[in-house]
Amino acid sequence: MPKMKTHSGAKKRFKVTGSGKLMHRKAGKMHLNEHKPSTRTRRLAGDKVLSSGDAAKARKLLGL
Repeated sequence: MPKMKTHSGAKKRFKVTGSGKLMHRKAGKMHLNEHKPSTRTRRLAGDKVLSSGDAAKARKLLGL
């Protein structure tokens, strides 16, 4: 049986931590940031742990 390929889109979007949790980038900070309040852009900075239901789907795409 051939090896399972990692989903190219998923490997760009999710990162696995040392403890096995999946991290993702928060939505809403890619463009049009000039008119958004600084408080909002600060809140959207940094990575967040993926919720359990979404993490299960992402693990399947990553082949974990």
